Amino acid sequence: MKLSKIPKDMLNIFVHFIGPNPSTSFNPCSICPTVDSSAFIGPFSSVIGDITIKENVFIASNVSIRADEGTPFYIGANTNIQDGVILHGLKNGRVISNGRKYSIYIGEGVSCAHGCLVHGPCKIKDNAFVGFNAIVFNCIIGEGAYISPNAVVTGGVRLPDNRFVPLGAVIDTQQEADALPTLTEAQQEFTRDVQNVNREFPLSYSVLFGSTRCSCGLACNTNNLLNQEY
Repeated sequence: MKLSKIPKDMLNIFVHFIGPNPSTSFNPCSICPTVDSSAFIGPFSSVIGDITIKENVFIASNVSIRADEGTPFYIGANTNIQDGVILHGLKNGRVISNGRKYSIYIGEGVSCAHGCLVHGPCKIKDNAFVGFNAIVFNCIIGEGAYISPNAVVTGGVRLPDNRFVPLGAVIDTQQEADALPTLTEAQQEFTRDVQNVNREFPLSYSVLFGSTRCSCGLACNTNNLLNQEY
């Protein structure tokens, strides 16, 4: 059908929320997110509080990134946060990166797959993969690590670089973390494929939804879409 046949109020459906955290006794300063212009935030996602989102980050639909308790958050360049992912942090827990304290620090080229939970204090180093419905909480995930679907990493562990967490495993001691196998070449290739696919999404979705957005988060630039067939 033609978009010109859809009522205009139905065109502005690509809504997300970007705003400051509320002032509380434990977090009295309201701070707005800092989002690079090349990043994309999808429909019905929320980004709240002191959050830094770097270049070419892709945040899919129905994502909740809420720095209203634990704060600040950092999301590095070329990272993808897929549909239904939740980021939140405890008010007292912190990790350290580059000499600064964070509730959640996510490095560059990280993939947080559909439905996973990243809860601070937590640090995920570059090029790691957090699988579907996995939970990472109170831990440090090493560079290039692969966390399988429905797995849990917690207990203050430091997951070494390039380690593989099996499907549904619970890793909550350092001994268990150190005993994990290293990634196979096939697992590394899968991680690279996911990253490469998602690196193309920020620009392409921005073009599709319209590059001009109101402060309310609506994709209002529909002039080039009205006469296209769909």
